[in-house]
Amino acid sequence: MPPLTLAHQLLPAVTVIVVSGEMDATNRGQLEAYLEEHQATAGRQLVFDLSQVPFMDSSGLHVLLMCATSCAKNGGAVRLAAVQPLPARLFEITGVLSHVPVHDTLEDAVTAARASAERSI
Repeated sequence: MPPLTLAHQLLPAVTVIVVSGEMDATNRGQLEAYLEEHQATAGRQLVFDLSQVPFMDSSGLHVLLMCATSCAKNGGAVRLAAVQPLPARLFEITGVLSHVPVHDTLEDAVTAARASAERSI
C-alpha cells in the first residue's frame, strides 16, 4: 500500500489540504497529527483535495468529520474536492453528503469556500 502523503497550501481565506494515498486505520494518527499542526485558523475555510485518494475507510471518514466539526465551531467550514468513486460511495452510504459540501473539482471547492468567506466578513 502506498504511504499517505499530506501537503497544504495557504490561499487567501482558504487552506487546501492535499491528501494522497489510502486513508484508513493504519494512518489515521498521521492524518490527525497533520491536521492538528496545519488546521486552518478560526473562521477559515478548509478544502480537502481528495483526487489522489482511491480508498477511505471509516477511520479516515471519522477524521474528516471531526475536522469539519472543529472548523464549524470556529466559524469555518470544510469542503471536499475531486472525490474518487470508492470514497464517494462511503460518503453517500453514511449520509456525509448532507453535512459536508462535496465539489467535483478543486477549483469549484476553492471558489465556493472563498465566496463563503466573503459572506462571513
